[in-house]
Amino acid sequence: MSNAEMWTAVSGGVVGAASAVATFWGGWAARRTRGDRRRDDFSVVTDAMRKEIDRQGQRIDELEQVSDRQEQRLEGAGVAITYLIDRVRGLTSWVRAAGLEPPAAKPIPERARDFIHHDV
Repeated sequence: MSNAEMWTAVSGGVVGAASAVATFWGGWAARRTRGDRRRDDFSVVTDAMRKEIDRQGQRIDELEQVSDRQEQRLEGAGVAITYLIDRVRGLTSWVRAAGLEPPAAKPIPERARDFIHHDV
């Protein structure tokens, strides 16, 4: 074997060994430890929890808005009912002052009895 062939063979072996060492070191450096996996799992879980908390917060905000609108409608309905009761009382008084008797009222529906506490 000539000197050049020997150097070629030796350099090929050195390059092969260096490649094997680099591959092993790269694989070892890239491996994830159990702690790394746990930390990544924790990050995934906390991110999912944050998203769910944000979604629940938005849902609560929506429900509060719906509740506020319903409360305003109920207040408006209460004011309207009070106005109508006063108006009917006024008309009834006017009819009686004219010497007439207003027509008899229909019975109060069962569902309305909890809300109507006025005799007209």
